[in-house]
Amino acid sequence: MAKINQPLPWESNSDEPFLPISYEGEVIGFCRSDYASQIVETLNDDDKLRKALYLACYDLVARSGGSTSNINELMQQYIAKATRPRRGTGAIALLLKERQADLDLTDEEFAKFCDTFRLSREELRNIYAGADIENTQLSSLSRILGMTVDEVIEVWRGKEQET
Repeated sequence: MAKINQPLPWESNSDEPFLPISYEGEVIGFCRSDYASQIVETLNDDDKLRKALYLACYDLVARSGGSTSNINELMQQYIAKATRPRRGTGAIALLLKERQADLDLTDEEFAKFCDTFRLSREELRNIYAGADIENTQLSSLSRILGMTVDEVIEVWRGKEQET
């Protein structure tokens, strides 16, 4: 039996105030007032950090005697290194580090924990170093991470890209 008071998927509320968000004097969108200041602050911080990264790269290139025409390329390399991996061994290694932090274990304790699930210290080190994960390690990783084997495979291989 259908519930009578189910909310509709599309709604409008004319009483809800929205604030304009602008970039360099041009309105780019509207947002609820309780989120607007946080969004603007985050975006301004991002701009400030990019400028700081540019200056740091410029100083690094200038001190090493390199060409300052490659600064944007160097910035992109650093941004790529700082970006969280979404798939592959790097993503699995990051999940393992997060699991260790969740369990509040030292490196030694976490290595022993992994060993109880048949993932040796050497295999753990290899994963952290970026070595390929073997199919035989997937069930151990799933138990360590508290995920299904399919979820681990999805992170490891990445989602199939839609065409």
